[in-house]
Amino acid sequence: MDEKTHIIYQMLSQKYRKQALNKKELSQELGISVSSINYYLSIGINLPEYKKLNSRNIGGNGGKVLFPVSEVAKYLAETNKVY
Repeated sequence: MDEKTHIIYQMLSQKYRKQALNKKELSQELGISVSSINYYLSIGINLPEYKKLNSRNIGGNGGKVLFPVSEVAKYLAETNKVY
């Protein structure tokens, strides 16, 4: 992890005190709406790597999506988003 990514990771870790962000938290960090996050996920636009937890629904839709803090920090550092 490079220095910029590490600094962003530390800031996010202190702010959220957990290992992964939900869509709402990610939207706040990226400065976009949750609707935009959902849209980007549906069409495959570049977002931080994420983990989708399985839904209990038969169709499999609606599972919870979590974005590891380390991946969010990496994404922010690589996309030159200023913190």
